[in-house]
Amino acid sequence: MAGDKLEKGAILQRDKETYAIAPQIPGGIVTPDLLRKIADVAEKYNAAAMKMTSAQRIAIVGIKEADLDNIWKDLDMKPAAAIGLCVRSIKICPGTTFCKRGQQDAVGLGLKLDEKYHGLQLPSKLKMAVAGCMNSCSEPAIKDIGILGTPKGYTLMVGGSAGIKPRLADIIADELTEEEVLDMVDRIINYYKSHATKHRLGRFIDEIGLEKFKKDIGL
Repeated sequence: MAGDKLEKGAILQRDKETYAIAPQIPGGIVTPDLLRKIADVAEKYNAAAMKMTSAQRIAIVGIKEADLDNIWKDLDMKPAAAIGLCVRSIKICPGTTFCKRGQQDAVGLGLKLDEKYHGLQLPSKLKMAVAGCMNSCSEPAIKDIGILGTPKGYTLMVGGSAGIKPRLADIIADELTEEEVLDMVDRIINYYKSHATKHRLGRFIDEIGLEKFKKDIGL
């Protein structure tokens, strides 16, 4: 992350001169007004490109360091947590809000998680996803915390990641209510936060053992 501006949510680009930012769009649900605002800002500051990200955001790419503060001001946003050791955006599918296949309210639950945890500082980066059915469109099995909707409630998974060493998440509980999911996610994050490991959650679980992890979070 050398050269990145964490406090401004800015990622140094390949040219070693310009930056990219990714304005926060909870759940990837965006209004026409926000789309226009992002486009207007990109045009005003001569961005090289706008790029849809895997985290359901729109990156503004190729902007000058001197413009970063004014860009966030024009967007009327705080710098988003697209980089750094923290909770990144929570990826969600349309769930029962929009999708005919939805079995649980991925949008409602995902937005609650985003509001509570986005940007929370942790020992390492942490990604979450909520899927409203077993098609898993938001890819919960490769997230540090993954939540999967089923006809009987939510299934909770931990320890997934892509990256250099991919790891599928472990299922630790199922048939959960939304309230039970929120409680368990809070316990997981607080437990992880209290252990000063630099490793992603999955590697941390591998080091201490899944059964110990489950016991320590009260399962």
